[in-house]
Amino acid sequence: MSSALNVVWAREPIPTGPSVFLAGPTPRAGREVPSWRPAAVEALAQRWTGPEPLIVFTPESRGGKRAAHYDDQVDWEISARATATAILFWIPRDLRTLPGFTTNVEFGLDVGTGRAVLGCPPDCPNPERNRYLIYVARRHGVPVCETLEDTVAAALALVTAQTT
Repeated sequence: MSSALNVVWAREPIPTGPSVFLAGPTPRAGREVPSWRPAAVEALAQRWTGPEPLIVFTPESRGGKRAAHYDDQVDWEISARATATAILFWIPRDLRTLPGFTTNVEFGLDVGTGRAVLGCPPDCPNPERNRYLIYVARRHGVPVCETLEDTVAAALALVTAQTT
């Protein structure tokens, strides 16, 4: 068994293998909002017990270097989500700092794939703005979680089911 992770940052080559895409709102440059993704990566590392490294796709840029062209970022995200064994949506909705409008669209595109997991903390600043996503997730049989730990566990359950 291995607990190794291979974190793949935005616009880096997309490998194949057991993988999780970390979907959800991304802090914007210049805002003093911490990213939730390091905690997700840590939780994945603690829980992953598969025989090969788990690939973790993050749409954030290595070293904060943003894409020269918007299309390059979007194309990479679409390809990485299509490749991922599981797509972990974590939406700590805050309309002021982490609105997640693009995340809404991505969730709509991925909800029917059988690879999505939805995490919406009830104590985020605007939990009422996640109500529709939760409803749609349940209609499609997508696991709905309230903590990042539970969302990670649900995503890894999907990965394990697909790779065993």
